[in-house]
Amino acid sequence: MNLLKSLYVSTFMTAAFVACGVAVWQLLLGNEPAAWAGVLIACVPIATFFALLLLRPVARTSANLWSLIVAGVAGTAISLIEVGPAHVATWLSFGLGVVGTVLYVFWYSRFAARDSERLALGRVLPAFALEAVDGTPRAAASFLGKPVLWVFYRGNWCPLCMAQIREVAGQYRELAQRGAEVVLISPQPATHTQNLAQRFDAPMTFMVDRDNAAARQLGILAENGLPTGLQVLGYDGDVPMPTVLITDAEGRIVYADLTDNYRVRPEPAEFIAVLDRLGI
Repeated sequence: MNLLKSLYVSTFMTAAFVACGVAVWQLLLGNEPAAWAGVLIACVPIATFFALLLLRPVARTSANLWSLIVAGVAGTAISLIEVGPAHVATWLSFGLGVVGTVLYVFWYSRFAARDSERLALGRVLPAFALEAVDGTPRAAASFLGKPVLWVFYRGNWCPLCMAQIREVAGQYRELAQRGAEVVLISPQPATHTQNLAQRFDAPMTFMVDRDNAAARQLGILAENGLPTGLQVLGYDGDVPMPTVLITDAEGRIVYADLTDNYRVRPEPAEFIAVLDRLGI
């Protein structure tokens, strides 16, 4: 199923941009302007959503993106009224603006039921091994003795992950004042992780999860979760599902965000509140 999702999102994004281009071209030619305006109404919002996500990343969006779906329905209605159901403009409006968007929001963005048993509150974080960016192995147990904020992110390619890390970096002083160490973990190549670490003026610990061994052990691995095409940039096809944990000094899990939607992430204020509430 994840392989199908991987193919879908890359195809959908490309098709949305192409449809906008075709609609503009048809409008310039003066061909059935109302019908092609419907295509723009249906497809520009989703294309703009993806463009802004890439150019101005945010750490989270609304879960259901109703405005995009409404735009798709409105654009489809205009095209349908103007040229009928058999015209390519109607098919583009409906196929991308409605069906494509609904699939993206309610199917692609969601994870199947996640196994929370291994990461249940009160349990000791299972043992797993990581690597520093220089290849030095380090066991998760080596972080014991202080509270730790564990952030499993998909990779530099994911704009929401990058925005989430930027938010955490922005609150690093608040976290450090509470004695918490921030550990950021991804299966991406060490060179990618090293480049990412250099972007932030905050002493966060960036680790590599080679071959997704830790993600698999913790039950947070999404096999074939990488969008098709990004493999050429050196990323592995399997990625962790975005996961945030907080453990106390004994390694006991006191907070776990196992989001079921990759576009919905917790805010750093939530982590700080947990540390304050528990006094750790």
